[in-house]
Amino acid sequence: MKQDPTRNAAYTVDCDDYVHVVEFNPFDSGDSGNLIAYGGNNYVVIGTCTFQEEEADIEGIQYKTLRTFHHGIRVDGIAWSPETRLDSLPTVIKFCTSAIDMKIRLFTSDLQDKNEYKVLEGHSDFINGLAFDPKEGREIASVSDDHTCRIWNLEGAQTAHFVLHSPGMSVCWHPEENFKLMVAEKNGTIRFYDLLAQQAILSLESEQIPLMSAHWCLKNTFKVGAVAGNDWIIWDITRSSYPQETRPVHMDRAYLFRWSTISENLFATTGYPGKMTSQLQIHHLGHTQPVLTGSVAVGSGLSWHRTLPLCAIGGDHKLLFWVTEI
Repeated sequence: MKQDPTRNAAYTVDCDDYVHVVEFNPFDSGDSGNLIAYGGNNYVVIGTCTFQEEEADIEGIQYKTLRTFHHGIRVDGIAWSPETRLDSLPTVIKFCTSAIDMKIRLFTSDLQDKNEYKVLEGHSDFINGLAFDPKEGREIASVSDDHTCRIWNLEGAQTAHFVLHSPGMSVCWHPEENFKLMVAEKNGTIRFYDLLAQQAILSLESEQIPLMSAHWCLKNTFKVGAVAGNDWIIWDITRSSYPQETRPVHMDRAYLFRWSTISENLFATTGYPGKMTSQLQIHHLGHTQPVLTGSVAVGSGLSWHRTLPLCAIGGDHKLLFWVTEI
């Protein structure tokens, strides 16, 4: 068997549980450390991590757990609220989760005595994506196998409801214009909704199915990326509703797509979990081949650091981090 030219993770952190999902906080929380959340079979863990790429006196990674939240059921998705602040008094930690019981849980904590959570119920099938509105954090969008996209307020009431043509796989808010929402469906259609008019304003088509994951590029909102079948797919929405660039990357079907938060040309994809080794690939639009391929025994989740070209994946009782160049 020939040696695979893959790289092991640059850094790892040991965890008490299998990690199903991991999310760096994409918002500035007012602290030098970077907040990270990961979910296992029973718990959500909130921690901070600082890397040697940021601070010269750190060797590798410095990780600290701030709080473990009992969840009682497997965590499938995590979304951070922009209201999370480490530099306020009291501290505010706010995030929501999706779980296998089709419920969303909204957690609020001051890391001291106040630890509350609220359950948002309404979906009738598996929830595949959820996101806070990035400007104020007053609403949560979710998409599900029940062929709906739903918008919730923080009291748990639904403020909007869109019927989809197939399972909803991913949902993203526009970073500046709070009333614009991107919803990706398994049938290969990505629609943009105007929440004020409560209707679709634009759609994109992938020529492959099933579409498993899509992401709006925050550095350039004319760019949308996705994985469908074995391929990654990039659109320029100013040019065409059909893909600008497509490339086959994962033999065992592609699973997740995430743009880097610091470059509009850098993105990562993962292969389907549950095979002998999952693959992480980091791609640069200027290169024909992946700029980095990472191999992990079992991997799930995918998240980019807010200010570094570094991404995280969850594994078997581990968090794994890969670093690349811009």
